[in-house]
Amino acid sequence: MSGARPGPALAVPAFAGLAALALWSATGPAALALALVVLTALAGWGAVAALSARGTAGTGLIAPLALGLVVLVAWEVLVRAFAVPQVILPPPSVIAATFAANLPTLWGDFVQTILKGGLTGYVIGCGAAFLTALLVDRYDFLRRGLLPLGSFMAALPIVGTAPILVMWYGFGWQSKAAVVVLMVYFPMLVNTVAGLADTSAMQRDLMRTYGASWGSTLAKLRLPAALPFILNGLKICTTLALIGAIVAEFFGSPTLGLGFRISTSIGALDLGMVWASIVVAALAGTAFYGVVALIETRVTFWHPSQRR
Repeated sequence: MSGARPGPALAVPAFAGLAALALWSATGPAALALALVVLTALAGWGAVAALSARGTAGTGLIAPLALGLVVLVAWEVLVRAFAVPQVILPPPSVIAATFAANLPTLWGDFVQTILKGGLTGYVIGCGAAFLTALLVDRYDFLRRGLLPLGSFMAALPIVGTAPILVMWYGFGWQSKAAVVVLMVYFPMLVNTVAGLADTSAMQRDLMRTYGASWGSTLAKLRLPAALPFILNGLKICTTLALIGAIVAEFFGSPTLGLGFRISTSIGALDLGMVWASIVVAALAGTAFYGVVALIETRVTFWHPSQRR
């Protein structure tokens, strides 16, 4: 006990107290606000460092939460201390109040953009890319002809293709799903093809020695080896799907959707609603990515990248 360090039991309350003091003093002098922001950041740093040193369970979750809280406190204090106009940057408290007051509207936007346009396009695009990758792996002429074309299509700007797809498929969620399909298809295709090729010649020769068919080799050797690549492609496509669905709504949508809400709220100088919509998109994207990452840790636990 004589050589023990001050533990998180002291660091965490100090961090919470300084955060509350910083919020309370937001209307005070700017110098005091800056000092309290620095102290809050140092207290948060000390709390996380103490938890990490002791190997406390859940540190991997506490660290980003502590950093996020420090950022929110600093944002609130500095915006109010320097009297930043809300049309430039509203404080988090205003964003939270707008979020809470518009939950039904934001839920409808979430369903329209994320569940209908984003998720539908994600499933169709990634599924089609996976099936195409199997054909590319089976027939070499498709590899030589399709992959260079895929690189060209992936380089097309979304601001050029989205208006065309909106004109083709209308202003509903179907056109947003089409944009998402176009955005996720080729990244998923390239990752899957690379994964299917990630086996050594000795492994393939051994399967042929055992008389395994192409299908057996695919199911028992090549697909398991490709799983890290496939899941990495799925993670990459989560953010692409979200971006594609929101940007597509800037070029035409019904009176619903996160992209529509951001566009109209900016025109009305309602920055609180703009940031509330951004919060919904950020939370949805983080949850979507987290679900795929969790599946990856469960399915590819044997891979070196998942070992602790």
